[in-house]
Amino acid sequence: MDAAAWDEYYSRTELVWGAPPDDTVVEQVFGLERRLPPGPFGVGEQRPELPRVLDLGCGEGRNALWLATHGWQVDAVDYSQAGIDKGRTVAARLSRSVRGRIRWRHADVTELDPTEFPGPYELVLMAFLHLPADDRRALLLRAAELLAPEGTLLVLGNDSLNLTEGYGGEQNPALLFTPNDIAAELGPAGDDIRIRVADRVHQPTEERDAINALVVAHKTAPVPPEEQPAIEA
Repeated sequence: MDAAAWDEYYSRTELVWGAPPDDTVVEQVFGLERRLPPGPFGVGEQRPELPRVLDLGCGEGRNALWLATHGWQVDAVDYSQAGIDKGRTVAARLSRSVRGRIRWRHADVTELDPTEFPGPYELVLMAFLHLPADDRRALLLRAAELLAPEGTLLVLGNDSLNLTEGYGGEQNPALLFTPNDIAAELGPAGDDIRIRVADRVHQPTEERDAINALVVAHKTAPVPPEEQPAIEA
């Protein structure tokens, strides 16, 4: 669906996806060692007080809101203005400190302005963001570039098997993917990106389980230069 269709979809009910965050996102994020952005910083720049996360395709903001509540500085991006507005509405019910950790951005994730999203981010989240393969591949590599050293890329979405063996979710097979698809599309990032998890996750529903693809990847830290041996006079 295009942005206008998503606006209409989100306008049908109060919260399409509900308020709680996705269980798999919670499980994976709780397993991370949160790291503050490494220095050095430029003259006059202060070290950020919170780790940063880029939530691509944030929808109504259920994951962004949970992340902000748990101490992340969040850039929440979606091309549906209706979704962004609903996220802001929910955020208005939370504390001022939590609201202040979220920057809502109405933008197309396939056309991110580098001046608006310069990175680096300690976490980039792509949860149920279903794109054509070429767009998805380009966004994955862009997300890898935006990661801070030792940062995490978390990709979660309806698996291709879900169409025939699972339940609900995205029905266009061209927009579905497998863990192996994501791992292969991250291949051009080379040794900068290491895949830690590439698996299928079963999510209980009112009918049979939905089948989701999960990939968790980390950006490698640069190897410090070897100390030069001392030269005796």
